[in-house]
Amino acid sequence: MREIQDQEQLKYFLQLHQLESVLYEPLHPHLSLHRLEQGEKLCSQGDAIEHLYILVQGKVKIFTNSTEGKTLILCFKTPIEVIGDVEYIRGSHVINTVEAVSPIYVIGVHHQWMNKYGRDYAPLLQFLLDIVTRKFCLDSDFSSFNLMYPVEVRLASYLLSVSFDESNSDFHEELRVSSLVDVANLIGTSYRHLNRVIRKMIEEGLVERAKGYIVIRDRKGLSELAGHNIYESL
Repeated sequence: MREIQDQEQLKYFLQLHQLESVLYEPLHPHLSLHRLEQGEKLCSQGDAIEHLYILVQGKVKIFTNSTEGKTLILCFKTPIEVIGDVEYIRGSHVINTVEAVSPIYVIGVHHQWMNKYGRDYAPLLQFLLDIVTRKFCLDSDFSSFNLMYPVEVRLASYLLSVSFDESNSDFHEELRVSSLVDVANLIGTSYRHLNRVIRKMIEEGLVERAKGYIVIRDRKGLSELAGHNIYESL
């Protein structure tokens, strides 16, 4: 994670997402702008966290590790999304791992300054309340809910989520064949069954294997298979 020393860019993101009234004047000197490259982790499950982060550009993947050691994808998020809000309110360690799918920008504010300037500021508290309430209402048992969908739908949704970022038309990524074991774990299926589904998608002209990658050939058809993208419907 790299801090961007550019106050104009920080101001741009504040204005773009109408955050000036939420992250109000006393907090401004203590705000920091950070960029993460694709594949970098913003935070990892179980780690201590000292900052509240607001995603202002790009896409992140949120996943969890069960007590049995299994990794499961929960969802993908785009702006505007707050990361570390529940941990800040509860004073807990990181609940889920958050990883950049595309290059991302986040605004960070240390808990020290949140405690000093934010605890009695109604617009910021209302903002956090809205975010946390939405998460608990929509994310409750979300991983179990996703497992009710066929593997075809889960894989189609995953491929669309990791391959495209609607806010960045220049971003396009192909899935490495070597990562299919991880993908099987993330979407909650076996590697053998995942390969059967991929072969069926190849036969239907939706994707193809090319030079070690799974390449999307029919984005529209893949979107129709996914229906509403179950990992980005929140």
